[in-house]
Parts: sequence; structure tokens; C-alpha cells
Amino acid sequence: MKRTTNHSIEWKQFFRAVLTIAMPIAFQNLLSTTASMVDTIMLGSQGELAVAAVGICSQITSLFFSCYFGFAGGALLFFSQYWGAGNIRGINRTFGISTVCMLLIALVFGGAAVVNPAFLLRIYTDKEAIIQMGIPYIRIVGFSYPITVLVLLMSFLLRSTERVKAPLICSIAGLLVNLTLNWLLINGHFGFPQMGPAGAAIGTLGSAIVNLVLLLIFLLRDQKTVRLQLRVMFGWEPAFIGTYLKKCLPIICNELFYGIGQMLINIVIGHQSESAIAAMAAFRVLEGFVYAFFGGLADASAVVVGKEVGAGNHMKGYHYVKGFAILCPAITFCLCAVGVIFCQPILGLFGLGEEAMFFGKYMLLIYLAAGTIRTCNYIMNSCYRAGGEPVFGTVLEITCLFVISVPATWIAGMVLHLPFLAVFAFVYTDEIIRLIFEIRYTRSGKWVKPVTQEGRAALEEFHEQLAAGRRS
Repeated sequence: MKRTTNHSIEWKQFFRAVLTIAMPIAFQNLLSTTASMVDTIMLGSQGELAVAAVGICSQITSLFFSCYFGFAGGALLFFSQYWGAGNIRGINRTFGISTVCMLLIALVFGGAAVVNPAFLLRIYTDKEAIIQMGIPYIRIVGFSYPITVLVLLMSFLLRSTERVKAPLICSIAGLLVNLTLNWLLINGHFGFPQMGPAGAAIGTLGSAIVNLVLLLIFLLRDQKTVRLQLRVMFGWEPAFIGTYLKKCLPIICNELFYGIGQMLINIVIGHQSESAIAAMAAFRVLEGFVYAFFGGLADASAVVVGKEVGAGNHMKGYHYVKGFAILCPAITFCLCAVGVIFCQPILGLFGLGEEAMFFGKYMLLIYLAAGTIRTCNYIMNSCYRAGGEPVFGTVLEITCLFVISVPATWIAGMVLHLPFLAVFAFVYTDEIIRLIFEIRYTRSGKWVKPVTQEGRAALEEFHEQLAAGRRS
């Protein structure tokens, strides 16, 4: 097998991978964010209580996401490396064990949402009116939880095997179904009942069902790329289970502890002025668009890097990481710069007052620098996972979050009562520290830890190439 031995990025080849794999994934993530934003806008006609109820329900869904995404992230690692090695049996086994683990979590959360939604809602709020309005919504959405994990896992499988158009097409179809059902059922058009938040929940469930059916059709029709076989999917060996859990558990811990840290930061923000809270709500929507785009690029980078590492082309994967670590922050900077330039008309869409508009403008300016650094960190961590090293990024992120960012934000907002923009800036104090460590770790190449035989066989040669490159 011919392997890349030079120490420069082949930009033509890199951009070809970006255009064919990364962009469709990024746009698929962007569609999901757009759907969430449109849902919020459409429910706005039902009043603040409806928006608040669905907002509380979304926190339950976010916790659910944090619990199962570690398995999805681990699956992406194995899918991409096995695909690079041409190991279809390994892909089958990964799909099988990931399906079981993720469905178990979905059934626990979905069962609780359907059987006792009030219990879940009372964890987050004591406002009885919000609880009563949220009960029908979360009960219906609970039925979509098992479908959601299957959709995500199938999308990751298709992405990892370089069939990125299928998930994008399915997401477009799901978005159209969601918008149609929302329009018909939230306010009651064409004789349909006016269901408010419950109508939005039905739109979410209908969208998930359509997405799942279309993905199944794509997978069943394309048996030549990867043929899924039940006997292989569930024929696990103890050694494989141990390797799978070893890679997934750090990612699970990363997602859970990161969610807890963000919850503590949100408590601080929630104790600021009403104008500051309103500005933060608008900022989160705009940040979501940026996150959706670079999050898609991060998934794509994991596919590209994991494929090369799994195939034993470690130096090529190493170059790709450096390329993504330059490209993705540059795109984030451009998106944020556009937001800063056009902040007045963009923030005006949210009906903010003068003070909130002032806050929003400077929050975007702060994020121009902080978001760019955060993107670089996020991309490199995703690539570490794809290369087979999920521990370093997890330990670094959680340590910096709880040692630097959370205490700094809490002291600034709850103890010193600094101006809101200063408090907001402290949210990102950990990013520059992480960047320093991650740049050094990326250059070291120690994150290349293949799970395939082909990858392990080429590991010694890769480190010799790195050492030779440093000496020359």
C-alpha cells in the first residue's frame, strides 16, 4: 500500500474531500438547526408560555442527547476506520452493538417521557402552567426518541462510507414534513385541530418517521457498498466489546460533564438582567447556526481522518487534521464577521430592546475571536477521536471547563457582579488554554491509535516519518 510520506498538505486533494464529504454533512446539520429555529418562531404565535414549555422539554431532549451521543461518536470512529480498512464485518458489528446501546437509552428516556412526563418536567421547573402545557409535547416527542437514535446512527453509517447525499436528502424531506405538520397543527389550518405545542411535537415525530423510512430505503437499495447482516451485527466477541466500550466511555463522559458545565454557566446567565437574558437567547440561536456548520465539518473531518488512519495512511490523516484545523476556524471567523457587520438587522429579527441590542452586538464581537478558537479546539478533538484517541481531548476539555471557565464565570457573575459583557467573556476563558495544549498534541501525532490491523501495522513507520521530519 502506497502511503503519504511528505510533510506538506496536499491542498487540492484536501479541498476535494471537503467539497464531496464535508459540505453535505455541514448543510445537513444546518437544516436541523433551521428546523429548530422555525419551530420556535411558529410557536411564538401561541405566546410565551408555549415557548417556555417547549424550551423546558428541549432541556430533557438535550440530556437524552448527551447520554447517547457518546455511543454515536464511538460508532463514527469505528465506522470510518473500518471503512478505510475495507472491514465490512467490523462495520456490521459496530452498527449492531451501537444500535443496542443507543436504543436502551432511548427506551429509558422515551418510556419516562410517555409514562410520567410530569416527573421529568418538575425536575426543571416548578411552574405548574408550564408543566401542564409541556406534558402533551414531551409525551409525544418521547415516542420519537428510539427513532431519533436510529436516524442518527444510520446517518453516521452512510457518512462514514462516503454516501453523504442520502442523509442530506432525508433531512430535507424530514424538514419539509416538520414544517408542514407544524403549520397545519400548531394553529389549526384546513380544518385541522389547533394543538399548540402538541402540534409541534407531532411534527417532530412525523419528521423522524419519514427520515427513518427514507434512510432504510437507501440502505436496503445500496447493498453493494455495505451489506448489513443480522448474524454479523449481533455476533459480538468479548475482545470487540471491550475495545468498543474503551473508546466510547471517554466520549460519553465528555458529553455528560460538558452538559453539566454548561448548565452551571446558564444558571449564572439566568441571574443577569432581563435585557442580558434576552440578548443571550438571541445569541444562542445565531451561535447555533455557526455550531451547526462547523459541527458538520467536524463530523466530516472525523470521517476523512478515520478512514485514512484505518487504512494505514497515517501521514495523510495527519495532514488532513492540520488542514481542517486551519479551514474550519477560518470559516467560523468569516461567519461571525458577517454577523458583526450586519448585527443590527439580524438582531432586529428578535425584537430586542436598545440595551439588549447593545449587548448582542458586543457578544458577537467577542465571539468573533472566542468562537474561532473554540472551533479549532472542537475540530482537533473530533479528529483525535477518529484517530482512536478519545481520552486526551475529553480530559483536557472537562478539566479546563471546571477548573477555569465555570469558576471564572461563576465568580464574575455571582460573586463580583461584573457587567454582563465581562461575565459573557469569561465563558470562553478556557479555550485559549486548550488551544495551546491541543496544537502541541496534534503535532505530536500521539493521537493516532488505530483499531484496525492495517492501521496498527503502519504505526511504527508513521512515527519514524514524523521523527525524520522534525530532524530535517
